[in-house]
Amino acid sequence: MASDREIFDLAGPLYLANNVNWSNGDHRRSVAACLVQGVYILERDRQENRHGLESFAPPWWEFFGFKLHNLLIDNSDNCIFGAIYEHNPQPDPNNRSITFAQTPRYVIAFRGTLTKGDAFVRDLQLDIDIVRNGLHRSSRFETAIQAVRNTVANFGKQNVWLTGHSLGAAMALLAGKTMAKTNNSLEAFLFNPPFFSAPIELIKDKKVKQGIRIASSFLAAGFAVALKNRRDKRLEGDSFAAFSDWVPSLFVHPRDHICSEYIGYFEHRKKMEEIGAGAIERLATQNSLGGLFMSAIGKQSSEEDPLHLIPSANLTVNLAQANDIKQAHGIHQWWQSDLQSHSEVHLYS
Repeated sequence: MASDREIFDLAGPLYLANNVNWSNGDHRRSVAACLVQGVYILERDRQENRHGLESFAPPWWEFFGFKLHNLLIDNSDNCIFGAIYEHNPQPDPNNRSITFAQTPRYVIAFRGTLTKGDAFVRDLQLDIDIVRNGLHRSSRFETAIQAVRNTVANFGKQNVWLTGHSLGAAMALLAGKTMAKTNNSLEAFLFNPPFFSAPIELIKDKKVKQGIRIASSFLAAGFAVALKNRRDKRLEGDSFAAFSDWVPSLFVHPRDHICSEYIGYFEHRKKMEEIGAGAIERLATQNSLGGLFMSAIGKQSSEEDPLHLIPSANLTVNLAQANDIKQAHGIHQWWQSDLQSHSEVHLYS
């Protein structure tokens, strides 16, 4: 039986009916979040054998003038983990000068972990891959990045958006980083992207929190310099700088320990610049302390840069209170009309 949150007419942003302003950042965020929700419901429809008029997924994209272009299916369990949507905007007959320069032609969306149904085991395996920094080696990501490359090759990078939530945000982030390194920066909307590290952001004492971050930065920078000969590629910063012009939009909640570390990650950079330690932080921010430690003991965890480390971002923080982690981590918060948030662009230099 479907929950109310699966039914667009009960849970969707009906306030956007015939009123999507593609130059409005709040509207763009809301549409992107709904397209991700569409992928969640596509998989739930599959699990519940809901077809045709019984399906709950289509309104989540049709409401905004999209059609389903293609499904992305995990070859390990045949679950739907993503979708490619095609947008066919209709011009307003009363406004012949209207343009669609800011509308996407195609949106590639990835869902997060489903805790119910037969997709859970595979999703959990991929969550563990994120912790181990091995998502790039999974067959699901291979399917995802091939779809992204093909869509960009066929329709141009300026016409393609990436979006995802939680595990799906990690998938979109990795795909975006991969594309940006080849000079194909895509507009991206990443909801509650995982940042796995010590939960420093949960510490209430600001001085203690700041002290831990400063110490961690100096420790990471020291490790990096000491390991220079062993890890030339990463220490030269080539990989990190290669996609520093890409500025994805990140959406996080401070009560969500899965993604809240992004708040401190970017705020700490500013603080280090203010105290004259910007050079130290520029070295530390492109290295995972855990990864450096593994290198120091001769057990390099992965040749891939840590997934959560990114040079630049437009970070939006939801300022609303959350009753629990489920609410703080949920996709539904991001299309609310009364969302109270703070946004700031962080650029790496």
